[in-house]
Amino acid sequence: MSFVSEFKEFALKGNVVDLAVGVIIGGAFGKIVDSVVNDLIMPLVGSVVGKIDFSNLYVVLGSIPAGVENNLATLKKAGIPVLAYGNFITIALNFAILAFVIFMMIKQINRLKREAPAAPAAEPVTPEDVVLLREIRDSLKK
Repeated sequence: MSFVSEFKEFALKGNVVDLAVGVIIGGAFGKIVDSVVNDLIMPLVGSVVGKIDFSNLYVVLGSIPAGVENNLATLKKAGIPVLAYGNFITIALNFAILAFVIFMMIKQINRLKREAPAAPAAEPVTPEDVVLLREIRDSLKK
C-alpha cells in the first residue's frame, strides 16, 4: 500500500473527521463561553463584590519606574513583573462553566444512549401437538 493511499485511508476515517468537527465546534463554543463569562457573569459578580473589574486585579512584583502608568497593560508592556490574579479568576471561572456545560451535555447524551429496559419476554407459545402429547402422557400416569 502506498504512502498516499494509507494517508487517504487514515484521513477519511470517520473518527478523524468527527474529531476535526469536534475541534472546530469546541473552538466556537469556547468563544461563546468566554463571552458569557466576560460579558454577563463577571460584571454581575463585580457589581455584587463592589464594582470590581476582575481582569484588572494585579499585584506588582517590584517597583514601578517613574513615567510608567499603573495599569496592567502598561506594566506588562514595560516588562515589569506582575501577578495578574484577576485574569486567573476570570479564566478559572470560564473553565468551570465550560466543564459544567460539557458535563451536562455528556450526561444528556448518555441518557439518550441508554436503552430502554426490555419488556419482559412473553412465554413461548407451546405448539398444539406438544400440548396434546403432554395431556396423553399425564393421563397415562394416573
